[in-house]
Formats: sequence, structure tokens, C-alpha cells
Amino acid sequence: MITGKYPSLRLRRSRKYDWSRRLVQENNLSSSDLIYPIFLIEGNNKRQPVKSMPGIYRYTIDKLGVIIGKIIRHRIPMVALFPLTPNKRKDKYGNESLNENNLVCKAIRYIKKNFKNKVGIMCDVALDPYTSHGHDGLIKNNYVLNDKTVDVLLKQSLLQAQMGCDVIAPSDMMDGRVGKIRKHLDKNNYHDVQILSYAVKYASNFYGPFRDAVGSKKSLKGDKKNYQMDFSNKDESLREVALDIKEGADMVMVKPGLPYLDIIQKVKENFKIPVIAYQVSGEYSLIKSGIKNKLINEEAIIESLMCFKRAGATAIVSYFALDITNKL
Repeated sequence: MITGKYPSLRLRRSRKYDWSRRLVQENNLSSSDLIYPIFLIEGNNKRQPVKSMPGIYRYTIDKLGVIIGKIIRHRIPMVALFPLTPNKRKDKYGNESLNENNLVCKAIRYIKKNFKNKVGIMCDVALDPYTSHGHDGLIKNNYVLNDKTVDVLLKQSLLQAQMGCDVIAPSDMMDGRVGKIRKHLDKNNYHDVQILSYAVKYASNFYGPFRDAVGSKKSLKGDKKNYQMDFSNKDESLREVALDIKEGADMVMVKPGLPYLDIIQKVKENFKIPVIAYQVSGEYSLIKSGIKNKLINEEAIIESLMCFKRAGATAIVSYFALDITNKL
């Protein structure tokens, strides 16, 4: 509550000079607040542009050294790995997710061999990059099966941990998967592997460019509304987070980001747990388009990221991470 009144109280006094504005700034953004997503592609010596995401590329394993080295120099603490699985390796069961030589597993081994623990590795746990139908789980009668999907996710999580993944990140939105993954990891002596649960993942219209990047957009049949959240709901997000914390989540995610700042704030205020915001592909591409067409300037990038911090986000998954670290 503000006490005092004008003219003895003038809030503009502290805004007059740069040093004063910096002195009383309530939130700060640094490279340590960022997680950089990396798309993977098969082959050799390739850096392939993602057309719907200007400035973003898919990398072959042998090209990871350059981008990972840059990430470490910029003091970004963690990367998130996402594969473009060739269609010939996709099937309705997502079996490629359990192949120890799939793109994600090979990338984990490469990064750990060459960079040890200089950067954390976050791995998506879901079947959509590997299924011929583009859904996050196993399907029967056009419905994603919960428990049978979780059985596959347990194997996927353990495989990623065995390869060296630091943070298992289930994004599938199946009920009960966090608790079962935690127990499965602990049973196999992976007590220190963290779980970042995509606890609050909405059935959003902002995911299109990402689905282009991982090759699931054209294959996706129907929508994901029977397992991802209704974007009309707020209270449901708190129930999802509460369940995942009880089941053993170390961190929780809210996805998408900017349209859901109210959810980020609510989750942080209620649970005091690390909350990761995902500034998703659609948000990225919209901002890039606005800058390209001179509708907004590049400072909008920093502004958008600071919004997450102001709302209570602990860290942000952002495709802008490498672009803006020199400006922080």
C-alpha cells in the first residue's frame, strides 16, 4: 500500500536517470534464466533452416559442437532437445522413442562426451515426434490411451536417463505419469535425475511452427484437446500442478507463455516451486515477423522475456535465448 500523496510523493523521481531506474528495478533477466531449444536432424554436416521460425535451425549430431560451445560461452545453463524423426522410422506405437540410437539419445551421448556437465540437458518425454499419427500417446478409436501410453513413457524416460539426460521433461499430459516416472527412475538408481513436468500445457493454437520443426504437423490427425488443457481454464491448472508436485516433480512448466502470464503468477504464488515458462514457437515467430515488418522493434524481445520474470517464472524456454544474451 502506497502511503503519502502528491506533491511530496513523486514516483517519477526514481525514473529520471538510468542509474536510478536500474537501482530500483524489481526484476532482472540474465542468461541463467534461459533454456535454449535445439532441433535435431539426421545426416552429417547439416544446419537446416526451419522455414516457419526465422533464425532457427535443425542440427545434425556432428554440428552440435558449435552451437553447444556457444551456449556454454553465453552461460545459458540448459538445452532442450527435440528430434525431426524420419517418416520411415515412425509408426503408430512410437517405437523409435525407445531406440538407443535415435536422434535424442545420440545427441545426449555426444554432448556428455564432449562437454561433460558444463550444460544441462533436458529431454522431452512424449511420443509425438515418433508416431505416424502425430499424437503424444497410443491411440484407440481416435482417443489417446492414458495408462498404456504411460507404460511407454516409463521406458523412454529410463532410456534417456541411461544416456545421460539431466532433466526428464514429460510433455504428454497423461494422468499419473510423473509419479510413475519418478518411481521407475528411483528403482533403477537414477535418484538425481530431475523431473520438469509440463504440468500446465494448453491445447493451444501457438504450436504450429514447432510442429513444422519436428515434422508432426502434416501427420497430426485431429487435435489434442482430449489430453491437453482447455485454454478457458485457470483453476484446473492448479489441480494439475498440485498433483504433479505430489507425485515428485522438481519443477513445473506452463506452456504456452505470454498468453498465460496469469497462470504463471497463480502457480508461483500458490506453490513456491520453480516454474518454467515456455515461450513457444508461435510466440517467437509472431515477434520475429513483427520486427521484420517494422511493426515493433527488437527491444520487444527483452520486454517479452521480462514479462515472464515479472509474472514469477524462474526460467524461460526461449528460441531467443542466444540472440539476446549479449544484451543482458
